[in-house]
Amino acid sequence: MKYLIRQGRLVDPVSGIGGVMDILLEGDKVAVIGSDLSAPGAQVIDAAGLTVCAGLVDMHVHLREPGFEYKETISSGARAGAAGGFTSIACMPNTKPVIDSPGAVAFVKEKAALARREGGARVWPIAAVSRGQKGQEVNDYEGLKAAGAVALSDDGVPVQNANLLRDAMILAHRQGLTILSHCEDADLVQNFAVNEGRVSRQLRIPGRPAIAEELQVMRDAMLAEETGAAVHICHISTAKSVAIVRRYKKKGVQITCETCPQYFTFTEEEVLQQGSLARVNPPLRTSADVEAIIEGLKDGTIDAIATDHAPHSAEEKARSLTEAPSGMVGLETALAATLTALYHTGEMSLSDILRKMTLNPACILRLPGAGRLSVGGEADLVLFDPDEEWTVDPEQFRSQARNTPFGGRTLKGRVKYTIIGGEVIYRYGEEGTAL
Repeated sequence: MKYLIRQGRLVDPVSGIGGVMDILLEGDKVAVIGSDLSAPGAQVIDAAGLTVCAGLVDMHVHLREPGFEYKETISSGARAGAAGGFTSIACMPNTKPVIDSPGAVAFVKEKAALARREGGARVWPIAAVSRGQKGQEVNDYEGLKAAGAVALSDDGVPVQNANLLRDAMILAHRQGLTILSHCEDADLVQNFAVNEGRVSRQLRIPGRPAIAEELQVMRDAMLAEETGAAVHICHISTAKSVAIVRRYKKKGVQITCETCPQYFTFTEEEVLQQGSLARVNPPLRTSADVEAIIEGLKDGTIDAIATDHAPHSAEEKARSLTEAPSGMVGLETALAATLTALYHTGEMSLSDILRKMTLNPACILRLPGAGRLSVGGEADLVLFDPDEEWTVDPEQFRSQARNTPFGGRTLKGRVKYTIIGGEVIYRYGEEGTAL
């Protein structure tokens, strides 16, 4: 199959190439990028008014399979990713059983291959740092990598034992695997629902203090410096955490970090309006933290924008704020939410935003061929209208879950086509339906 994408606005953060161009796709590769291309027999995609870039890469999602298929499956999550413009998504291991063995990694890869055939994004497995995510014994990283794991994380159950984490970093470094670290001190946060501060006091419930994150960020940064390991801080949310990462980056430590749209869009006040839909871990913070997150994105301290896509059932999220599980879905709103908060406000350029949603996460996870748009490279692309406004209707999601605080909000930026391996797997229809 050949596709000729005509007159799209190419944004390539890697080469710096931009402007209105044509792109010819042949098979699963990008064949030509240029002007006024001719390709007899090719299907033409009119991309006038659309931005064209490498497919988005989400390095932090929860797909719930195996064990929690009532929340999400690898297939439904992969389709949700495609609808959001993501061509590659990396799934966390906090399933049942935990993804902590070569056999479990093989299971994810098998399901991922099926999801691709059904029109979903590429799925890359992340394996657990510790056996069963219990924080007591490291896994066989050599075997996990050989099976196809692209990184290691105990996200969902943060590693509390510094000695074990130090050993894990040493072993992961030998295998060329990055450790993705969820930084929260378990004793300080327990199962509290919101940020410790004005809102928690108003609700008269205990909160998760910012220092619970900051202590772990400092610990992991120091361990990264000592071991030389590649360490990535997940969903960074506080001003001091950003400052710590900035300091250690300047020292040359192999530390990277991500944030999510919720942390530069909402403050803790959202909990008062939306209750459990706004309950996430780490929690939504203060306006000063939001400002620091945006500054960290602008100055390069924060490398990537991820979703932390965390599906839950409607019944679970209907529970009280203190009893409901934490997390929100984000694959189908992330690009629009990011453009709305950062691009249309003038905070960041489109190229800088896309670098944090394509190239940077692909490089951190060492994903072959992902995050780049180049002649001879993988034909994984997204075409979107950065200016189209739409109202988020969770009932239209391809995800099985609906738990999002963005429901009913008007966002600016609409995915029109997602192309993976030279195949159009998502197209937004003229009548407002996905085809």
